[in-house]
Amino acid sequence: MNRPVDIPLATRLPEAGPTPQDAGVPPRTNAVARWGMVIDLNRCVGCQTCTIACKHANDTPPGVQWRRVLDVEQGTFPDVQRLFLVTGCQHCAEPPCVPVCPTGATRQREDGLVTMNYDVCIGCAYCAVSCPYQARTIVHERKGYYGTKTTLQEDATAHPERIGVAQKCTFCQGRIDDGVARGLVSGVDPDATPACSAACISQAIHFGDFNDPLSKVSRLAREQPSMQLNAAVGTDPQIRYLYTTPAVPGRDAAADADEERLADPANPLVGALQTFWDWRAAMNWIFGGIGTGLAIGTGLALWSGLLEASHAPALYLLSAVLVATGLFFVFLKIGRQMRFWRAATRWQSSWMTRELYVALVFFPSVLACLLAPGPLPFALASVSAAAFLVCQAKILHRARGIPAWRVPLMPWMIVATGLLEGTGAFALAAAALAAAARAPMLPAAMALAMVGLAVLNAMMWRGYVGTARDEGVPPLARRVLGAFTPLLHGVGHAVPAVLAIVAGLMAGVATPLLALAGAAAIAGGAAWKFMVIVRAAYTQGFELPRVPQRGSGRRAAPARLGAEAAFTRR
Repeated sequence: MNRPVDIPLATRLPEAGPTPQDAGVPPRTNAVARWGMVIDLNRCVGCQTCTIACKHANDTPPGVQWRRVLDVEQGTFPDVQRLFLVTGCQHCAEPPCVPVCPTGATRQREDGLVTMNYDVCIGCAYCAVSCPYQARTIVHERKGYYGTKTTLQEDATAHPERIGVAQKCTFCQGRIDDGVARGLVSGVDPDATPACSAACISQAIHFGDFNDPLSKVSRLAREQPSMQLNAAVGTDPQIRYLYTTPAVPGRDAAADADEERLADPANPLVGALQTFWDWRAAMNWIFGGIGTGLAIGTGLALWSGLLEASHAPALYLLSAVLVATGLFFVFLKIGRQMRFWRAATRWQSSWMTRELYVALVFFPSVLACLLAPGPLPFALASVSAAAFLVCQAKILHRARGIPAWRVPLMPWMIVATGLLEGTGAFALAAAALAAAARAPMLPAAMALAMVGLAVLNAMMWRGYVGTARDEGVPPLARRVLGAFTPLLHGVGHAVPAVLAIVAGLMAGVATPLLALAGAAAIAGGAAWKFMVIVRAAYTQGFELPRVPQRGSGRRAAPARLGAEAAFTRR
């Protein structure tokens, strides 16, 4: 009986063409590796061996897959096509998850691998909403495959350090590091190669060093047309996809990206609604915007002489309570709450860390307003509140995995809405404190500010929704925004503006009308933040500009050269 011979991986891999020396490729000059993958869409058969190998090698819990294979069907009968898309962390050259991390848990090594330190991560999920490739997962409690009771195998392979923190594909960095230390070649020797690549039965997943012109991945990327997922985001992912063969060129997939297909939740290329930042995260922007806007408005009223200094401490205290309430909801959301202090360690790049530092200035300045009221504490409280509002605007805008958040108008909208909400809160507080009794010009100033800010916010929202498609906001998110727009314009913009105008014309009832206008402005601002952060927060999805030419009808591959003649001879 003949036994099958185990052929080494390096021997089994097909040649990609002439060697780099034959093509005049210069020898390697960079001693540091740049690890990456080349995935051949024509070779992948959707067997899911890579997903199982990844799960086995990394002991991921139920429902968590660091390496996924999407089953993609495109077209309309009879012109249809099916392909399989291997996805996961792309270990981008410009990873958006690294600079936003407030603790430094997510870092990029010199060789390009994006790593996770589970002992430092607080589970804030900022990296998850910043990833355009849906590569991050957070598991908040341990569950077994067979219910609450776990098996001996599950207990032996448990990773309690991963509970409540972000986790993702690491390209099996332990295998790479151990293999290189033993003198093995990553991408050639299975023990030094990521499990998904080593296990791929069709040799569709190639791994290696892009800085080495002799490596398999360098040769494939150099000699065959390739593409990157979501290249327009600017992350320069280090997984390249081959879509052509010498006999069958690929085709343009632009026709598959029509509105109907991109609005179909069943389409695996369509991004799902993110669940990492829920209503608790939205509360931070809602209360933070109201509180900081109130502090800014108080400072401006003091500076212009429209507010007596005796009313300022109470208004600053209210603003501090509102901001603290928003931060408390954030504390409830993070996965490892007792590590919250680690969020102060990445001030160089994370706007979340900068928000924390600004808060450490804002709250003591408000305390100073209570204990020793005066121009300096008042000014410091208002300026730090403005800085806090800017941090909130930048935090949402830097989350590049959510198209509805990363549009250029978003930070300006957050600031403008905070000012409108703050004016509304100021109007409510002024009515409660009867501040207008000693400042006759205050109602007119508040009415003017309310009208101007309401009009400004309406124009910004109109611009935001009107340019959403051009900015890459997906159809599912645009549907949510479009359906919500009339309500926002009515309650959040028109009502405050109309009431403020009437209040300016009728001085006798100005105070209650401005209070009603302020309540409407706050309701509108809170509503749109909730809708944008929770309801319209669809992830990036996957953009395939080119795909293999295979399928049926017009999607079918062209006949091989000479195949028809050979068939006729038979």
